[in-house]
Amino acid sequence: TSSNASTPSNKKLDDKPTTPIAKPATPTNSVASNGVPKVVNKPPVINPGYPPYLAGPLNGAPHDLQAAAAAAAYGGPGVHNNLPHSLNNYARAPLAFDPHSQMRAPLGPIGIPGGKPAYSFHVNAEGQMQPVPFPQDALVGPGIPRHARQISSLNHGEVVCAVTISNPTKYVYTGGKGCVKAWDISQPGNKSPVSQLDCLQRDNYIRSVKLLPDGRTLIVGGEASNLSIWDLASPTPRIKAELTSNAPACYALAISPDSKVCFSCCSDGNIAVWDLQNQTLVRQFQGHTDGASCIDISADGSKLWTGGLDNTVRSWDLREGRQLQQHDFSSQIFSLGYCPTGEWLAVGMENSNVEVLHATKPDKYQLHLHESCVLSLKFAACGKWFVSTGKDNLLNAWRTPYGASIFQSKESSSVLSCDISADDKYIVTGSGDKKATVYEVIY
Repeated sequence: TSSNASTPSNKKLDDKPTTPIAKPATPTNSVASNGVPKVVNKPPVINPGYPPYLAGPLNGAPHDLQAAAAAAAYGGPGVHNNLPHSLNNYARAPLAFDPHSQMRAPLGPIGIPGGKPAYSFHVNAEGQMQPVPFPQDALVGPGIPRHARQISSLNHGEVVCAVTISNPTKYVYTGGKGCVKAWDISQPGNKSPVSQLDCLQRDNYIRSVKLLPDGRTLIVGGEASNLSIWDLASPTPRIKAELTSNAPACYALAISPDSKVCFSCCSDGNIAVWDLQNQTLVRQFQGHTDGASCIDISADGSKLWTGGLDNTVRSWDLREGRQLQQHDFSSQIFSLGYCPTGEWLAVGMENSNVEVLHATKPDKYQLHLHESCVLSLKFAACGKWFVSTGKDNLLNAWRTPYGASIFQSKESSSVLSCDISADDKYIVTGSGDKKATVYEVIY
């Protein structure tokens, strides 16, 4: 199934060092104060506040969110440079940001006559794009949040590239440079981590942390050839095994529902399949021609979805061990999530779009609210909504599948990672400001 004309990726991971170059604490003229690299001349500056595949010259300056919001609020067109010219006539929805990272519902969409919103578009099998008329119950009903509020800030001390929440909700794990820190968020006044797991060499970033469902084992991957498996049930967390591959880095991890298998997205494009009981590499899925950046698994454990820097999303049959589908895009894929209730796959891209694909049908939704790369994405367990985060400092919650914006938060730096608790009551984000933020979801 083809979603777009494919443009080959010019960005190769092998061209860049896998270890970020250390920078002084004071921002230099090549790094913006929010931890995002500015456009620089050769050689590109690697900013430790950013994943390696995002390093180097960026495609232009970020858009001015407030200007776009003001233009939309006063009836002027909020032009988005990712839209066809014919669609730039629709006013953008105003972006309602609170100054203190508190979330609220957007100020009801300003759009074209008939109430059709300006940021969500349906694309049919022929590629025709139409604004989506949201149903009356788009933002109300069982399982749909009203808003969310920030309840704690976890000062990790380094850029937080990976986060995960335990089930039941008690601990948050934050991954940064060289270590994972565990935080007990059941005690609101807790300002210090309860433990620290030293995983990689000191200067290498952790890129993914995943808990096994029993909460007793944590798997950590990052800018190293090995994954580490941690026993959290011992008095002090300890490494009980290491899994070593040929790839220099792991960008994302997924665990099978039965906890028997771990899938690792490798910087060489392969998907490594690990038997966790025997701690052996049992298979590699090959297909991506550039680094595999993101991954998710279906709730029944039968299908795997992966996204890559080769501008493709691929699905894999885990029972037969083969590729099922390939979706081609004109942008690199940085994040994705598969709806737990089936049918829909949400994809976050380097070009700022979020696209929501149907698992079996050719039509899709294209969502235009982010102003820069979409760095992480996660579905709520109920499947009725999902969140995405970006280099534009934005966390946005979307209605499945058509993308009505439920609530937003504007943080102070790039939001690189996110997770939602198993009961859909909490969201945690990891940011370039060296903190993780915990939100309570209000229904």
